[in-house]
Amino acid sequence: MLQKNKLNLILFYNTNCLGCTGRAIPLAYKLDQEYSFLSLIVIHSNFRKELFTKDEVLSVFTGQESPIPIYRELRHELYDTFNCEGTPHWVLMNDKEEILHSFFGSQEGAQIKLQYAIDEFEAEFS
Repeated sequence: MLQKNKLNLILFYNTNCLGCTGRAIPLAYKLDQEYSFLSLIVIHSNFRKELFTKDEVLSVFTGQESPIPIYRELRHELYDTFNCEGTPHWVLMNDKEEILHSFFGSQEGAQIKLQYAIDEFEAEFS
């Protein structure tokens, strides 16, 4: 899943999270379009007993299609592996599987942190 010679941005989200669908997904798409050195990986994590189908995950998009690939994990195994604090949760990794930054949120403060983190590594990956 991780791309060689790219800054890998993983977004963990859930369809029931309004911050995810209203802010994080649009931001992830925008960043993916802006930065050629960025590889975006979006993962929908299921929690509790609710299991979202592919159609339910896509229901938040106009036209029922996502402009970016979305992976679905049956439960929240990867989410737990990365010690996520909630959804949305962002993880920046290099191609050596090293975590460079990891943080929670979609509001302005989290968006600024994410932008600074990407800018920090731009010279290395572009």
